Amino acid sequence: MTLLNDDFLLGNATAKTLFHDYAEGMPIIDFHCHLNPQEIYENKNYPNITRIWLNEGHYGDHYKWRLMRANGVPEELITGDGDEYEKFLAWAGTIEKSLGNPLYEWTHLELRRFFHIDEAFNRQSAPAIWKQTNALLQTEAFKPRNLIKNSNVKAVCTTDDPASDLHYHQLLQKTAAVDGFKTLPAMRPDSLIQIEKPGFAAYLQELGQQANVEINSFADIITALKQRFEFFASMGGRLSDHSLLTYHFIEADAAQLDAIVAKAVRAEPLSATEHDQYLTMLLENLMQLNKQFDWTMQFHINSIRDLNHPMYDQLGADTGYDAVGTQPDIVSQLQQLYTKMRDTNNIPKTIFYSLNPNDWMQLATMMGAFQEGGQQRLQLGAGWWFNDTAEGMHEQLRIFAEESLLPNFVGMLTDSRSFLSYPRHEYFRRVLCNFYGELAEQGRVPDDPQVLGPVIQDIAYNNAYQYFGFFEDTKH
Repeated sequence: MTLLNDDFLLGNATAKTLFHDYAEGMPIIDFHCHLNPQEIYENKNYPNITRIWLNEGHYGDHYKWRLMRANGVPEELITGDGDEYEKFLAWAGTIEKSLGNPLYEWTHLELRRFFHIDEAFNRQSAPAIWKQTNALLQTEAFKPRNLIKNSNVKAVCTTDDPASDLHYHQLLQKTAAVDGFKTLPAMRPDSLIQIEKPGFAAYLQELGQQANVEINSFADIITALKQRFEFFASMGGRLSDHSLLTYHFIEADAAQLDAIVAKAVRAEPLSATEHDQYLTMLLENLMQLNKQFDWTMQFHINSIRDLNHPMYDQLGADTGYDAVGTQPDIVSQLQQLYTKMRDTNNIPKTIFYSLNPNDWMQLATMMGAFQEGGQQRLQLGAGWWFNDTAEGMHEQLRIFAEESLLPNFVGMLTDSRSFLSYPRHEYFRRVLCNFYGELAEQGRVPDDPQVLGPVIQDIAYNNAYQYFGFFEDTKH
């Protein structure tokens, strides 16, 4: 079989029909990514393929960086100031060794879909590919907004701190009609959640200034957050996102919370109990705000960050030194949180992602206990990060289908910093079509494209369109 031919990942005739006749042409809603709104607005051509593929400023693709380190590439040619052509050649040499890794497939998909390059990428072909891609990157079609538009994307949700002034989002609102897609903010309050990190006092001051609230207590934090929800909502925001590396459900009263915040402001160490008390009560208030504003709350749980301390000190976070988390009871802690919040009818629409697939069955069955109030309000999110593989996607689809209603699924997201990542939606759609093609082949669902085709289209695009309410005809 030819590498990445028209039917790759499609194992039978039904799967091929579902993809080519139903999934392939559907638009994209990228409801969680890490694209920089400033880069979207400024809309500058990238000088070469290394900048858009491997690193640009303080952004970079840590998926690729991990593989390059595994291949013995010196750090100078990964995150360092090495020659950009040499970095590209080092990536080509790494790709040669990545057979069986999804990055092998993603890399070739991006070359095919954006640059129309069908040959295998390796050190031998790299010089010609360098010239061909760099020439195209200087054209109008390869400016960031055109890369998004030409990928048939209708909405992009970036990841934004509550204290952000959303300046570039305001500017992008004025260009949306011409661009052909919306760029929307999604709130990510990491700096509030990570109370133990240095700079918490300075962050509270920054947040208070943006919200026009003097923050002296935990209640003041929530007042400031509500103002930021109002502001984000006025800019089209409809989602929040919350990273929980570990979590234990422990409630606290106002006096305890004020004492905890005061300690953090003084940069005094918090006990594990104090940390969890603060986090629990912050999450309870965030859930109330998400419910009040009819947003979708995303939880990314059970990862371990920055395992390599010397390299973290050198390079910072999100540089390829993370791993799958192993807190065995993290879902049971979330269950306690959701049970408490159900008592006051404060459960918002929620998407759960865990980096540890051992959590998926617990999450899928947990969400079934809290589905009141609308269609599939709680969702098991797409295979995340290290599970963003054909096998990981298939397993997530299987569990969702067996424990809930997969035809209601909101589908795929890029979770990427690169404007070339949109073929990941194609990759997911191929896996999805093959999943239902296999069920049809086994006689478990109707082998009828008129039945299965609309399901595929709903998961690819229509469900996300209705669920998030980004567009005028879907707002409640």
